[in-house]
Amino acid sequence: MSPVLNQLVSQAHADGEYQPLIDLIPYASIIGVECQRYGEEIVFRLPANPDNIGNPVLPALHGGVIASFMELTAVFQLMLQLNTPVLPKIVDFSVDYMRAGLDKDTFAICEVQRQGRRVSNCSVIAWQERKRQPIASARAHFLMD
Repeated sequence: MSPVLNQLVSQAHADGEYQPLIDLIPYASIIGVECQRYGEEIVFRLPANPDNIGNPVLPALHGGVIASFMELTAVFQLMLQLNTPVLPKIVDFSVDYMRAGLDKDTFAICEVQRQGRRVSNCSVIAWQERKRQPIASARAHFLMD
């Protein structure tokens, strides 16, 4: 792991402050990604923000913002869970949209399904009010070197 990345991950685990790690990726800051640990689970939050609206009639989040939020969730989860020398690089990402993401706080979690020497497979779910009623799910593969 690079010294800066290693230090940020270690510090995040030690004090529970994940924002410096999130700030490594400027787009995560632009859309407002936040992170909180609840016991063993790390939950990512995308606060309601008028700049993230894609359909002003409903109003609903832009599908690209939802997908980006889920991809960033997977990247940060991999960084926090695995010892990687660099930021994980996306190989492929597939999203299933299940319902409209309304203009309210959105949450996501990532589960690492399989970790090989070079590639990791993840699944991500995003929800708003109830975790068991996701607005989208995704599968992703990342190159870890």
